[in-house]
Amino acid sequence: MATSRRIERVASMIKREVSLMLLNGIKDDRVGAGMVSVTEVVVSGDLQHTKIFVSIYGTDEAKAETMEGLKSATSYVRNQLGQRLQLRRTPGVAFLEDRSLERGDKMLILLNQLSVDRKPDILDNEELTDDDRDDDLEADED
Repeated sequence: MATSRRIERVASMIKREVSLMLLNGIKDDRVGAGMVSVTEVVVSGDLQHTKIFVSIYGTDEAKAETMEGLKSATSYVRNQLGQRLQLRRTPGVAFLEDRSLERGDKMLILLNQLSVDRKPDILDNEELTDDDRDDDLEADED
């Protein structure tokens, strides 16, 4: 088993190299259908398997097309990683779509809707006059 520090180093090197391959190396037109970025790389403890999480910006059709292009390019990516990285064994590569950015956007939209819905309630409470507030304070003191 590799140490956690080594696993992190290998993961960051794989992330850097795969990002460069996405820019320059992979010639498949399907990969260019959506804007692709590597968000995270998870390497197994024995350095034999790698999960590469990618975020794809575009329509659902472009996302599906891009994922198919990436899956067909896994052997090329693994081969290139073997040449670029000095590892005893080149890990197997699996591309997975990362939808965390979409979920984050949905959460922000929901939070914004909640804040808009609550503003009328806050404004209703602020309409109390100073005399009403003084009456409320005197009632609390009793």
